[in-house]
Amino acid sequence: QAQLVESGGGLVQPGGSLRLSCAVSGMIFNINSMGWYRQAPGKQRELVARITSRGSTNYADAVKGRFTISRDNDKKTVALQMNSLKPEDTAVYYCNAEIGNYWGKGTLVTVSS
Repeated sequence: QAQLVESGGGLVQPGGSLRLSCAVSGMIFNINSMGWYRQAPGKQRELVARITSRGSTNYADAVKGRFTISRDNDKKTVALQMNSLKPEDTAVYYCNAEIGNYWGKGTLVTVSS
């Protein structure tokens, strides 16, 4: 059974940084494209960033230039470095594995002064 466990969320002031991590087990990680999604209160879940098995990345327009997704195939982790955070980045952030469509339980990021 695949498991995805997110960590690293918390409260940060506008302009600050956070690094989210997703630890993956129970599946073949290195062939899977991985994504970070977020869901703000009252809004639909949206793709934030995606990284393919070969390391190609794409980002939502709202986070381009501020967020960076990366992966470590040896450690079976995927990270999301978030810089210059804005209040509108406040959401629950979820890790997703495309093959099998597995999801973590999410980690809350709150950007507020």
